[in-house]
Amino acid sequence: MLAQLAVLARPFLNLPYVRRTRRNHGLEHATIHLLSRHQYRLSGRSSDTGFILLGDVPTEAVERAVHEALRRMRGGEHNLAVHPNCGTNLVTTSFLATMVGLLGLSGANRRDSFNRMPLVMVLMMGVILYSQPLGLSLQKHFTTEGDPGDLEVLGISRSEIKLPISDRPLTIHRVETQSG
Repeated sequence: MLAQLAVLARPFLNLPYVRRTRRNHGLEHATIHLLSRHQYRLSGRSSDTGFILLGDVPTEAVERAVHEALRRMRGGEHNLAVHPNCGTNLVTTSFLATMVGLLGLSGANRRDSFNRMPLVMVLMMGVILYSQPLGLSLQKHFTTEGDPGDLEVLGISRSEIKLPISDRPLTIHRVETQSG
């Protein structure tokens, strides 16, 4: 069903800004997949001009992973664009759980709400089980693009910022891209 909705949404998904963002999001995920093999803990955020990676990783490792990810995606490994820890999955789970909670407990007095709690809990377990594959499918069809097309890496820069809650700085890598 999501694949059919994606076909209908294709004019929007192919707008240059949206397509570049989706391609960068896919490249971000592919890069994280490759770096995760080495036990690095990362998060990222994409835009139409590239993406950032947050995590203590040597810049050389990021450079290798970005270029290998791009090469492999161009070679047909489009599945690298989908990642189980993507924010799309978190938003999907949160949204569905919130809707189940609201619907399950709405229009009831406190006593009825309390009596509905076991049903709402069972439904939330179903949401948690169903939301992971749904989130992965949303990524595949809407929030990422596995085919990088003419995406090019312009540069990779490293910076560090001091967080008030930690003694160690936060390492940020900015990957700048360009697409026609």
